[in-house]
Amino acid sequence: MKILVLPGDGIGPEITRATLEVLRAADAALSLGLEFETREIGLAALATHGTTLPPEVLTRIPEVDGVILGPVSHYEYPPRERGGINPSSELRVRFELYANIRPCRSRPAFSILRKPMDLVIVRENTEGFYSDRNMYAGSGEFMPDADSAFSIRKITARGSARIARAAFLLARGRRRKVTAVHKANVVKLSDGLFLREVRKVAQEFPDVELEELIVDATAALLIRTPERFDVIVTTNMFGDILSDEASELSGSLGLGGSINAGDAGCVAQAQHGSAPDIAGRNIANPTSLILSAAMLLDWRGQRCADPKLAAAATLVERAVEQVLENPRTRTRDIGGSLDTDAFADAVIGVLRQKKTYP
Repeated sequence: MKILVLPGDGIGPEITRATLEVLRAADAALSLGLEFETREIGLAALATHGTTLPPEVLTRIPEVDGVILGPVSHYEYPPRERGGINPSSELRVRFELYANIRPCRSRPAFSILRKPMDLVIVRENTEGFYSDRNMYAGSGEFMPDADSAFSIRKITARGSARIARAAFLLARGRRRKVTAVHKANVVKLSDGLFLREVRKVAQEFPDVELEELIVDATAALLIRTPERFDVIVTTNMFGDILSDEASELSGSLGLGGSINAGDAGCVAQAQHGSAPDIAGRNIANPTSLILSAAMLLDWRGQRCADPKLAAAATLVERAVEQVLENPRTRTRDIGGSLDTDAFADAVIGVLRQKKTYP
């Protein structure tokens, strides 16, 4: 399996380094044949190439089996015309990585919930209110005068149907329930279209229950009754907000894995940002990117029917969980004392004890 590694900005290089060390240990344990190729993006690439996303990186992505993308500081980038391309959104749109999949499972040592959470949020990734990905040309935001700003929300039948299908397929392998989250009582046309397509897809899955909930009610129920949810499917911005809420409720934004998947490609990406204030200090928690990389292995294993990759994903996830269970082997942000590299070493230590299939 060939993996393109894009370390990104801020803490990106540090947590990416830790993640690769864990993957190499998994490779050694199960003989996966992993190959890594690293390319610069972000502010480093801007300084050397005049763009945060060099064309050769985009050319290379379809040629590999998966991508690991570190956090990026796109808020600090110059305008697009001066090379400031947001790699995260550009990859999602260009390669039709329409499904942002974020599992949220509460851990007793970290969760603030009264009842356990075990759900997956399936977020549409390529349209919605995000102005950098919903127009053929130009931006989805504009100001006709100095005191008026407008933002266009794009919802399409194609985009809604394919994200709904991804959610139902996922639910079929879990507890067989999909919750479609919307605000159709206010944005009647766009969310009405989204719900229309979700209902159509639901007819293909009579064995999966469909529930429809308004987004503000969902935000409250994630706190009150998290156990009611299995798979949540929703539009881009709602999914972004709800997945951050669910991650924090279940433990921490730094503890959740995330992939951006399409029909032909997958990018592993931590749920959190680049945290430039702690960059270079080797204290960042690499858990999110490690778990995201494990999800990438599982995605590839399912796609090419390779049981070793799926087994490696499970091994990495279990090793991370075992390390997190011990207060002495946690990173500082969650009450421990380990730095980035030491946490990775702890995970690797567990992996080396488990050299058979789960």
